[in-house]
Order: sequence, then C-alpha cells, then structure tokens
Amino acid sequence: MATLKLAVIINNCSNDDEYLLVRQTPPPKFGDEEYDSYVDSDLWDLPSAKLNPLETEFQSGFFIEGAESCSPKLSLTNFDVESTLHQVLSQVGFRGGQIGGNWVLRKYEEEAEFGPGTPVNTVFIFGKLGIEYENLQEVSRWMSIQSCLNLLLEVKPSSDRIGHLAVVGLLNEHMQSGRCKVPPSLCYQEYPPGVTIVPMGSKTQKPFRTTNLVVIAPSNVTDGCGGSSYDVYGDALIMDPGCRSEGHSELMEIVASLPRKLVVFVTHHHYDHVEGLSIIQKCNPDATLLAHENTMRRIGKDDWSLGYTAISGAEEICIGGQRLTAIFAPGHTDGHMALLHVSSHSLIVGDHCHFYSSNNWSNTIMFVVPVQEYFETSYKFLELSPHALIPMHGRVNLWPKNMLCGYIKNRRNRESSILKAIEGGAETLFDIVSKIYSDVDPSFWIPASSNVRIHVEHLAQQDKLPKGFSLERFNCSRAAFADRLRSTQM
Repeated sequence: MATLKLAVIINNCSNDDEYLLVRQTPPPKFGDEEYDSYVDSDLWDLPSAKLNPLETEFQSGFFIEGAESCSPKLSLTNFDVESTLHQVLSQVGFRGGQIGGNWVLRKYEEEAEFGPGTPVNTVFIFGKLGIEYENLQEVSRWMSIQSCLNLLLEVKPSSDRIGHLAVVGLLNEHMQSGRCKVPPSLCYQEYPPGVTIVPMGSKTQKPFRTTNLVVIAPSNVTDGCGGSSYDVYGDALIMDPGCRSEGHSELMEIVASLPRKLVVFVTHHHYDHVEGLSIIQKCNPDATLLAHENTMRRIGKDDWSLGYTAISGAEEICIGGQRLTAIFAPGHTDGHMALLHVSSHSLIVGDHCHFYSSNNWSNTIMFVVPVQEYFETSYKFLELSPHALIPMHGRVNLWPKNMLCGYIKNRRNRESSILKAIEGGAETLFDIVSKIYSDVDPSFWIPASSNVRIHVEHLAQQDKLPKGFSLERFNCSRAAFADRLRSTQM
C-alpha cells in the first residue's frame, strides 16, 4: 500500500503568476569536515507533508472542490486533510487558526514503483490564503513560473534547484514532454526535465525488483549541439534496457515510439541491465550501441549481435540537440560508465550507488575493482557538482553530494570494521562477513563477501594487515564460504 503526501500549490494574492515554494531541509551533516565541505545547492519545492488517515470512524468534513474525482482508489474524506494543511502552512510561517480560501484538487499523482519501499503518491491541492501574505519565513519565497523554468532549463552548476513536486504539480503544463510513449501499464517519472525514468521488473538483486530504464527523447529535435565536435549523434537515447522477458512487449512499445536514429547506452554488463538489448536490436536494427570494451566482452551475441561503438569516457553525445557526456566510472564493474545530462546537470550513475536509506544495504552493493578506483570515481562525481543523481535502482536522489559522501564514509567505515575483525581473530572470509554483517540478512552476504575480499586486498596493499594474519589462508577460505553460509541458513 502506498504512502500518501499532500502538496499545496499556494498562489500569491497580489500576483497570479507567483507561487510559494519552500527551501527543502538537507540531510543531516556528517560531523566530519571533509564530508561536510561538500554542500548541495538550495532545493526549492512545493510545501508538503505526509497525509495520514483519520483516527476516527467519522469522515472529514473539510471541503476540497473536486475531491470526489481524485481517484477511484482514494477517498480524501478518509484522510485528515485539514490537520495536514495546517502543518504544511506552518512551514511557510502561516499561524492562522482557521484556514480560509477555496481549496481545489489539482491532481493525484501515483509514483512509479522504484522500490524497495512502498510508492509515495501525492495529492496536489491549489488555493490562496485569502489574505495578502508578505511576512514569509526565511525558508519560503514567491517564485514565478518563468523563474522556475529558468532554474530548470538553464541550469548552472551549484545554482538553486527546483524539486520534483513543483515540476509535477505546477510546471509540467508549461514544458514540452519528450517523445517517449510509455504504455499505460507502467508508471514513470519525467524528472529531471528531459529525462524519462521507467522502473521495469528485472532479475536484479534484493531488495530491489526493478531496473530503471532511462530515456532521453526531446520532442523538438534541433541542431542545438552545433558544430561537428560530437562523437555520437542521435535523435533519442535509451539506457540500460534490463527488463525481464515479461516486460519485453512493453519495451517494444517504448522503442517503437522513439525515432529510428536511436542511441543505446549501457552502463555495465550485468543481466538486469542488458536483458532487453535483443528486443531493441529486433525493433530497430539501425540503433547504435555505446558501451565500454570491458562491458562488450561480457555481453552475449544473443543479446547484441550487431556492431557497437566503444567508449572510454569524455565522449560528447548529441541527442536531439541536447548534450550528454560519457564518464568512465569503474567501481561496480571494471567497465562501468555514467552519463551526464548537461541541460539539467543530472548524473546517471548506473549501479555506482542506489537510493536506499539503509547504510548496511549500501555496503552490500558489489564492486569488483580495487577500492581506490571506487573512491576515485566517487570523488570525480563530487567534483561535477551534479544537481541530481539518477541510479538504475531506486528513486532519483536530490542531495547528490550528501549521498556520495555517505557512500565514501560507509566504505571507509566498513574497511575499518574489517580490519578490527581481523585484529580480533577473524581469519577466514566467513569469519569476517558473519562478524561485520551480523545485522544484515544473510541472503545479502554473497555480494557482501565480494566487497570484503576487495577491502582485504586494499588493506594488504597498504600493509595494514596484522603480521599474524595469513592472506593465503584467507584466500583459500573463499571456496568454503558458500557451504558455511548454507549451513547457517538451514
């Protein structure tokens, strides 16, 4: 069952072109000067709050015009809209007892199932406070539609940003959607602007169930890239078609809606990112595949038998007049690539990191290259100062620097925990994994063991392992790891 949120579109009484946005609260600081020195720019969005069911059997008498059309799945009379609206208005400094004005339902938006938690669906209501309200809190400001569009469509690194709720509830009608046609059976998100994200069922690892298919297909194909300095040209781009066979018909519909001059970008070779490649090849044999050579060596001929263009990072790509930059990002695999969507300054990071709140889970995401390369990729991303991170599993993250620093910090903490376990007498792979991942579901211990091996190698390279620790014995214990894990689960 989905969680509900109430988002409020407040129009300025003295200027019909202005709406009230609230500066969003960033995640807590780390308390470490190195990480806290990376600060995400201000994010402005509609004021909102969680919408809870009424605690009594009686229905709410608070009137919202058009509420009956909200959705056949949802009756707003069963929710405490009035209290939630008071909570939202208090965010902007309104302390009035009686909520005046006429409140109208603007829309009900169902979130795509990014997982692993439940979707967050949003009820948008529109109104004016009935008074000329000028004494705004420091965290609030009136913004015109055009000023919001300027921040969205003329992005500069480290400039103020506009959030997803404002785009969905207020700005979408003022922007052109892309050419991608998503089947009605699939929920999707077109945010950041120009980037369509469609989570599709895939053979991925728990706790996720989907892989994000990313499509960039400008509605008005232009020569905005200009000149001939680009390495690749296309009218649309599709990324990581990793859906399982049950979603292939829907993938065919998406591909059929795109221009023939199609670019296919693969971040890495794992099957939950390439299972749909053969469908694209069948629907559009003229499509151009972009991938790192280390990735292509691991993609089977059954998935892609045509030619491809090898990329290694820094390639400039022009898609329908929009500029993108390929970035070599080893960490999750040795051929891993990322893609910067320049117009929104959003970074599509593949599996380098995922949007999920559990620190333990973030440390079980498998990586196969030396730890130092993972850190170097993370710092490379930080220096780009992206406005958003788009992972291939989970939601878009709007606090990218905080997220990347969190991953770096967690990796370093994990390595310290591994060293501490070894100093405490752990000698085998199973000894270490079972000790430091004791609070993690054992079904995640297989990918976790890969990380432990690479961290131990990193400690050995730094000459940090205790003198009594036998690296040879540790390496020999890898073969017995799966058997010992099975015995603990019986």
